[in-house]
Amino acid sequence: MTTLPHKTDLSQPARRPPSRWRVLSWQVLGLALILGAWWLVTDVLKLYPAYVFPGPRSVWTEISYGLWGSGPQDGKLLSAIGGSLRRVLTGYAAAVLLGGVAGLLMGAWLPLRATLGAYLTGLQSVPSIAFVPFAILFFGLNERAVLFVVILEGFIPVALAVSGALLNVPPTLRVAGRTLGARGMGLTLRVLLPAALPNVLTGLRTAWSFAWRALVGGELLIAGARSLGEQLEVGRNTANVGLVLATILIIGVIGGLFDAALRALEGRVRRDYGLEVHP
Repeated sequence: MTTLPHKTDLSQPARRPPSRWRVLSWQVLGLALILGAWWLVTDVLKLYPAYVFPGPRSVWTEISYGLWGSGPQDGKLLSAIGGSLRRVLTGYAAAVLLGGVAGLLMGAWLPLRATLGAYLTGLQSVPSIAFVPFAILFFGLNERAVLFVVILEGFIPVALAVSGALLNVPPTLRVAGRTLGARGMGLTLRVLLPAALPNVLTGLRTAWSFAWRALVGGELLIAGARSLGEQLEVGRNTANVGLVLATILIIGVIGGLFDAALRALEGRVRRDYGLEVHP
């Protein structure tokens, strides 16, 4: 007797993703477990000396002094955040503009895609820290060197994302656009780019993470500049592990908040395009 293959019961509703509140509760619980394990290792079991691995209270003290408290680092973390945000937003905006133009040109012109696209793909595998010595020798030990590295690290993923997203647009949309009279760059801007927008936003998120990491690496080499990288260097030179961990946490929080904002924008666009369902 032949057994018929199992068929999916289409009458059953599709499993819906968890709600935002449930995901948030998981994240809060995970954070509480991490902090509890940290407190247990440092303050209860005391597996490491405080000058090697300080506890959560010591790190929070450094954060409070640096942001709004009184002490040796009074206000310095806050000014460092302002300086770093100014640099990264400037560099990221320039990278999005330049990378977007380059991606549009590569998507519309095959010879440019075959040459510049291949070179950018190779450069993307080079760590950002490898460009810092060149930037210092070319621009000097100043902010222009940091901005160069930030722009370069953001430019490459934006250009490749825009170019790749344009190439992945369904051929039917290209045919429909040409049928309605769109040609050349008009077809790219009016038909292909709007259709490729969800994938472009994914590239913008990647570019942000690359630019943010490149910024901190470059700032480590600028003496006297108000930056998070300088705070890391100050903590290293003074053997203040609490300040180092506090700065690392602030870097992670800022990077995560910007990524969350871009992810929310990407999710909104994907839902509007019918690529995702509402949780």
